[in-house]
Amino acid sequence: MSGKTACVGMSERTAYATVSTTPSSVRRAAASGTPNNGRDGRGEMDDLPSLHTLAAGIDRDLDAVTAGLTLPWSSGAVEGHVNRIKMLKRQMFGRAGFALLRKRVLLA
Repeated sequence: MSGKTACVGMSERTAYATVSTTPSSVRRAAASGTPNNGRDGRGEMDDLPSLHTLAAGIDRDLDAVTAGLTLPWSSGAVEGHVNRIKMLKRQMFGRAGFALLRKRVLLA
């Protein structure tokens, strides 16, 4: 669990329990936190559609979310290299061509 700030001080079991209850917590918060506007007191399900989409996405990818929060591995180094290459590619757009871009990527 080193390097994961989301689960500092949590055991893997506690982190899993937290993640597995998140979608239902988000739905409850969306339903209770919406203005009533004279309706039946429950609020409408489409008052916060983006929040419901988030909860559905967490439900759909629960295994991946749990693994991302509980496992000690990170793809941060790879993401950093991809970010650097994309920055170089943007800087080189419309310039000398692929040969120069390749040299900059390999030498940078």
